[in-house]
Amino acid sequence: MKFFSYLKQHKSKLISLIAVIYIMALLPLYAWKEPVRMEKVELELLTENIDSAMTLYAENCALCHGLAGEGIGPNPPLNNPGITQMDYDTLFKIISFGRYNTTMPAWGQADGGPLTEYEISQLVALMQNDWWTYVQTRVINLGLQPLIPFESEPDPELLASVAALPNGSVLAAGITTYAAQCVSCHGADGLGTNIASALNDPALREQPQEEIENTILNGVSGTLMAGWKSILTSDEVMSLSTLIKEWDTIPSGTIPAPETPIHVTAESLQLGETLYAENCSFCHAAEGQGTPRAPSLNVKGFLEDTNDMAMQQIISLGVPDTSMLAWETRLSEAEIQAIVGFIRAWEPTAPEVAVPARGSGNSAGGGRWQNPGSTTDGSKGPPWMRDGYPSN
Repeated sequence: MKFFSYLKQHKSKLISLIAVIYIMALLPLYAWKEPVRMEKVELELLTENIDSAMTLYAENCALCHGLAGEGIGPNPPLNNPGITQMDYDTLFKIISFGRYNTTMPAWGQADGGPLTEYEISQLVALMQNDWWTYVQTRVINLGLQPLIPFESEPDPELLASVAALPNGSVLAAGITTYAAQCVSCHGADGLGTNIASALNDPALREQPQEEIENTILNGVSGTLMAGWKSILTSDEVMSLSTLIKEWDTIPSGTIPAPETPIHVTAESLQLGETLYAENCSFCHAAEGQGTPRAPSLNVKGFLEDTNDMAMQQIISLGVPDTSMLAWETRLSEAEIQAIVGFIRAWEPTAPEVAVPARGSGNSAGGGRWQNPGSTTDGSKGPPWMRDGYPSN
């Protein structure tokens, strides 16, 4: 009885004592688990920041630095140890303020750029961590992959004919350098692209060669034309300036547009499959085997002879005087690229000869690329159709 009376009198003290013992027992467990918890929270925050940074990169950086940070032309790669190991402040300042006399503009809002300090900090986190495989997937899924051909192969026969010209060895060297370094921006045969002006231009040929070389070496401020003095040798610069001065002597087609494969992901392939089924299968059949209304796509002849850029152009612009409509006003560029990627996935198993599906479309009159009932001759449509592509 005395014991219970003692407990009743000192109840509050006992509760306090038990609480202290309980807390003291839990402290080591908390101390053991807290670093793990904090590490998990930090990882979750880093993952969230990098996830946002991947979208920022796709929208703002991929055009110059590539699909997965590999760099394009004079724009440096970001997926290298030199960037990964660079300290935070240096990376932050480069992105915020840009780099003088290069194509790298200021991205910070304080200098007129579009990015906040927090967004720049997210990009820094991305560059300091090796997440480039995931970046590539994000860029593709957003339809923002830079479809820029990096290199081209000069036509060997035309290159040989150039070498036989007066000053031919210098011109041939300039063509080789241009195909390796310049075609990505200035296009096939120097005719320009949507991101850089033509170099095969009569007005440019009128400029002094020294002025052209100075532009190559130092770039053009406020444009995507960076200086190449740290990349090209003096002989390469001289051969390029000579090529620009004498481009009117170079046969057309010497520097062709290289193939630019469209990259795919599981998500883009799924999107392409859905879009193909909704928009293309009625004419080209469910598995691309073709119908009397439109040609086979799932066949080796077509897939081996038609690169991705050509396929995208056909879908975008259509084929005049045929049933093939221009889809560029109906589908976005990313959706068209998804369809191209889906069609390209057939190539490894494509048959030598397609067996068109029956019962779809209208087989009345004309060739495979003609409108039903059309009387146009076989010279219409894409090149593979004019070169004896099999008909139904």
